[in-house]
Amino acid sequence: MTLSNTSRELAEARQESLHFIGGVFGFSIFVNLLMLTGPLFMLQIYDRVLGSGSQETLIALFALVGGLYGLMALLDFARGRLMARFGARFQEALDGRVFAAVIARNMRADPNKASSNELRNLETLHSLFPSPVMLALCDIPWSPIFFLGLFLFHPLLGWLGLAGAGILLVVAILNQFTTYKKTNEASSSSTAAESFSTQVNASSELILSQGMLPDVLKRWALLRRKSIDQNMLSGDYGNAFTAFSKAFRLFLQSAMLAAGAYFALKGELTGGAIIAGSILLGRALQPVEQMLSGWPQIQRGFAAWRDVTKLLSDIPKPIEKHGLSQPRAHLEVSAITLIPPGAEAATLQKVSLEVTPGEALGIIGSSGSGKSTLARAITGLWPTTLGEVRFGGATLDQYDNVTLGKLIGYLPQTVTLFPSTIAENIARMAQRPDPKLVEAAARKAHAHELIVSLPQGYNTMLDGDEGSLSGGQRQRIALARAFFGDPSLLILDEPNSALDAEGSEALNKAIAELKKQEKAVIIMTHRPLAISQCDNLAVIKQGSIRMYGPRDEVLKKVLKNVPGVSQTSN
Repeated sequence: MTLSNTSRELAEARQESLHFIGGVFGFSIFVNLLMLTGPLFMLQIYDRVLGSGSQETLIALFALVGGLYGLMALLDFARGRLMARFGARFQEALDGRVFAAVIARNMRADPNKASSNELRNLETLHSLFPSPVMLALCDIPWSPIFFLGLFLFHPLLGWLGLAGAGILLVVAILNQFTTYKKTNEASSSSTAAESFSTQVNASSELILSQGMLPDVLKRWALLRRKSIDQNMLSGDYGNAFTAFSKAFRLFLQSAMLAAGAYFALKGELTGGAIIAGSILLGRALQPVEQMLSGWPQIQRGFAAWRDVTKLLSDIPKPIEKHGLSQPRAHLEVSAITLIPPGAEAATLQKVSLEVTPGEALGIIGSSGSGKSTLARAITGLWPTTLGEVRFGGATLDQYDNVTLGKLIGYLPQTVTLFPSTIAENIARMAQRPDPKLVEAAARKAHAHELIVSLPQGYNTMLDGDEGSLSGGQRQRIALARAFFGDPSLLILDEPNSALDAEGSEALNKAIAELKKQEKAVIIMTHRPLAISQCDNLAVIKQGSIRMYGPRDEVLKKVLKNVPGVSQTSN
C-alpha cells in the first residue's frame, strides 16, 4: 500500500466523524466572542459605573456578565464533549484495522522484535483530541481579534502584544527542536523496560526455580533507571520552556499594564482601557501558553500518527479475494526456499513434497532442522522466497487468511489458549460457538471425555494458558481446535510433545479417522509414536529433504544412517 493510499485510509476514518469537528469550530466562534466579556466589563466599570456612581448599572452589568460566563462555560463543555466523541469515533473506525495489521506485522517481523505497542497509538490519539491543547488549537485563530482590540486601544499596545507573542512562538519552536529527540529517547527506554518486565512476568516460574531473581531484578533496575533518567531529562527541558513561557506571559501582562498607565498619564488612554488591554493580551496569549505546556502531548500524538501511518502502509488492507470452493485435500510443495522474518539465511532450501487425500505424511528431523518453518510455510504464515505451495490446485495467495484457516487445521508447537471458555477456545474464539460443532471437534481429537470430566465441562473458564490444566490437557484442547470446522488438511507440529501414552494413542486414532475421511495430515515430530499412522516419511536436515518415501523404507535408512534423529526438536 502506498503512503497516499494509507493517508486516504486515515482520512476516511477521520471523515466519518468530521461533523464533530465542525461543531467544535462552531462553538469556538461563540466561546471566543464571549471571552470579550471580561475586557468589555472592565471598560464599563471604569468608564461608566465609576464615573456615574450608579449601583443599578453595576448590578445590571454584573448579572449580564454572570449569564454570559455561564453560557461560555456551557459552550466550552459542549465542544470538549464533541472533541472526545470525535476521538472515540476515530479510534473505533481504525481499531480493528490496526489490531489486524499488528498481528500480521508481528507474524512477518523478527520474532524477537514483535510487539503490540502500536495498539497504544490509537489510544494516544484518542486522548489527544479532547485535551486542552487541541482546544487551544481551535482558539489560536481568534487571537488576532484580541490583538486587534489592543490596536484599537493604542497602536503601541498592539505592537507590544505582537512582539510578546512572537517571542513565545520562538520559544515554542526551540522547544520542539530541543525536546523532540529527548522525548523519543525517553519513550524508547520506557518501552524497553516495559517489554523486559512483561517477558520476566511471563517467565516467573523459570526465574524463581533457577534462582535468577536477584540478577533479573538488577537488570530490570538498570533499564528502569535509564528510563526514569531520560524521562526526567526530557521533562526538565520541557518544564524549562514552560516555566519561561509562563513567567514571560505574566511579565508581558505587567508590561502591558505599565504601558497602559503611561499612555493614561499622557491622556491617550482611559483607566478602563488599561485593565481591558491586560485582559485582552492574556486571552490572546492563553492558547499559545496552553500549547507550550501541552507540547509533549502533541509530540506523542505526532509520533503515534506517524507510527499508525507506517504500520498501515507496511501492512496493506487485505484485498477481497474470489471465494474458492472446498478443495480436495491435495497439497503440493514445489522447490520452496524460505528466509524467515528477521533472518538473513534461508531455513528451507528447495523443499518439495506432496500429500494426497487419505494420506498422512511424517516430517522428522533433529532440532533446528526446519520442521516448524515448513509448517509455517504450508499454512501460509510465512511467504516463500522461491517456489510455491499449492492446496487443492490453487496457490496459497489465492485464499484469504480466514478461508485458509478454516481449510487447514494447524496445531503449532507452542500451545496457546486464550482467556475464555474451553468451548470458545475450540471454536477459535467465536462469541457464540455451535455446541454440536465444538463437541464434534473434541470427539475427533478424543478430548471429549477429558473436557466433560472437568467441573464445568465445556464452560470451564480458562485464564490464558491455564495453569490448572496439564500440558497434555492443553495440547488436546488445542488439537480439538485444529479439528474444528472439518478442515481438509491438518498440520500438526509436535502434536504429542506433552502427551502421555493414552494421549498419544488417542492422537493416532484421530489421525486414522481423518485418513478414512479422505483428509490429509502432516505431522512434524521427533517421536516414533507420532508416526505410526503415517504412510510416508520425509527426513529434513538443515532445511533440505534428505530422504522421502514410504514410512518403513525411510525408517530403515534413518536408523542406519541418521543417528540422533530422536533428539528434542525446537
